[in-house]
Amino acid sequence: MSEIMAQSQSIVNEEGQSLWADAWFRLKKNHLAVLGLCFLVFEMMLFFGVPLISTVGYEAQNLELTLAAPSFQHWLGTDTLGRDLFQRLLYGGRISLTVGILASLVSAIVGVIYGSVAGFLGGKIDGFLMRVVDVLYALPFIFLVIILMVYFGRNLILLFVALGLTQWLTMARIVRGQVLSLRHKEFIEAAKSLGIRQRKIVLRHLIPNTLGAVIVYLTLTVPSVILEEAFLSYLGLGVQAPMASWGTLIKEGVDVMDQAPWLLFFPALCLSTTLFSLNFLGDGLRDALDPKGAKD
Repeated sequence: MSEIMAQSQSIVNEEGQSLWADAWFRLKKNHLAVLGLCFLVFEMMLFFGVPLISTVGYEAQNLELTLAAPSFQHWLGTDTLGRDLFQRLLYGGRISLTVGILASLVSAIVGVIYGSVAGFLGGKIDGFLMRVVDVLYALPFIFLVIILMVYFGRNLILLFVALGLTQWLTMARIVRGQVLSLRHKEFIEAAKSLGIRQRKIVLRHLIPNTLGAVIVYLTLTVPSVILEEAFLSYLGLGVQAPMASWGTLIKEGVDVMDQAPWLLFFPALCLSTTLFSLNFLGDGLRDALDPKGAKD
């Protein structure tokens, strides 16, 4: 009797799980996604924790130890100005991840608002807004970012905004598709019949129900933004010295790769492993948050 009650209680608990609890349960079964999440958490702890307690700054120079090989004193070696590569790698990771996350949030805010308005209003307004998106898709946005950086000056805040404004188009299309599938649901019709204003329907009912798709695409946007920032920094249009990002470190490593290959290897390794981890996490979240997926 007790076993039957225990089984029935477990069934009730399983059926009573929320979407987010069920998504977390399914995400934990994806070993690559969990590995990517753990690696990213470990990276964040290193990037934002170690520089705070370190006695050596990322900009500290020692011209007597230029291009020194990895050693106990300098774990990853030094660069052309004798600066510790490990410290600069941590600081560069902080800059690259911050740019990737904040620029992706900018794209999410713009894309969610634009896509939800287009999907909810529909008709000619939706058609016009989507044609604007189609036109913007045809523009080479990386060149627009370069023009903005050259014309308005190279600063970190502008980098956040410029990169974010190049990524919102796909987000807007995803959110629009989600809203189109939701706007005729019973709870939306009930809200309309109660006289709730359209703005509140969009903010309180439609946007929260698109968060699953938004979060998934957000995790897949961060790697592309980091790559764009690295490309701009490689061209000399990103963060400026003495600040560093993985893009600037890779550029410095390419210049002296024959003399000091570790200056290229370690930043490239950090960039690639971070991008792999973000993509693994994004794929895991996509599977975990898929409401049509079968329960494991």
